[in-house]
Amino acid sequence: MDIALLAHEQFPDRAKTALGVLRYGDQTVRAVIDREHAGDRVADHVPDVQDAPIVASMADVPDIDALVIGIAPIGGGFEASWRPDVRAAIERDCDVIAGLHYFLADDEEFAALAAEHDAQLRDLRRPPEDLTVADGTAGNVDADVVLTVGTDCSSGKMTASYELRDAAREQGIDAAVVPTGQTGVLIEGWGIVVDRVIADFAAGAVERLVEQAADEHDLLIVEGQGALGHPAYSGVTTSILHGAQPDALVMCHVAGRTAVHGYEETAIPPVDEYADLYERVAAPVRESAVVAGMVNTQSLREDAAERAIEAYADDLGVPATDPVRFGVDDVLEALR
Repeated sequence: MDIALLAHEQFPDRAKTALGVLRYGDQTVRAVIDREHAGDRVADHVPDVQDAPIVASMADVPDIDALVIGIAPIGGGFEASWRPDVRAAIERDCDVIAGLHYFLADDEEFAALAAEHDAQLRDLRRPPEDLTVADGTAGNVDADVVLTVGTDCSSGKMTASYELRDAAREQGIDAAVVPTGQTGVLIEGWGIVVDRVIADFAAGAVERLVEQAADEHDLLIVEGQGALGHPAYSGVTTSILHGAQPDALVMCHVAGRTAVHGYEETAIPPVDEYADLYERVAAPVRESAVVAGMVNTQSLREDAAERAIEAYADDLGVPATDPVRFGVDDVLEALR
């Protein structure tokens, strides 16, 4: 599928979905739409991902099958400034794919245009209608289950999940990512965006995903969301932790981050205390230990990155790495 990614004024740092697709998706990205960096290329900002031109608007995008909204702002709302590009995409008979809490299919203007132009509006966050409470059975699956957790949102959980999956596959392990967020669902073509699910059913949704994936794979890497100490998103984190009943945890952190992003009055606890918190919250449902760490060091020079990873590993008492920069072999060995 040929797509364009809408990432106005957020690329690359705050365009998590766009970056995930560029790095791990099998779609062909024909353009990134970002008025702030129009005229550049993706490679000017992010190495080692699929390259594409950055353009100012949908008018500058070549022929595509779908426009993907590559931003997931806090609260999942729809920015009014995106409307002209979405409208233009539909009028070109393109599908529009979004992972927002604002459903495009419920927007009267977009729905009417889509019907007129035979275009699909795909709202990735719309949950299945037949979800139920958890039975507490995910721990019985015949597969090893690893959950990526974090010290904050946007701390590298999705990236860690895919890097672990790819490295495991290279070693002949039948591994799969269990997608619980909009970017993972877009990349995989299946899954449930857990933060949109009714709270009573959230653990049950994760349980369903784990049990479904365990029928076909030997190693499951469940994509974590939020963080236990996050003032806004700790609920979804707990639901995934209890619904997945993982055998092991991999804790992700952004090097140098000492407070929750967007909630700077909320300090991030020392990482050893945070790991203990995850283990204690998991324990009533299933014993699970933090066996490895991942560190996002993209803001650091290589020597400083190596020191940050060494300090993180020492604090946790387990192997750690930056999965993009240095690979995941030591972490994968710890999981095995």
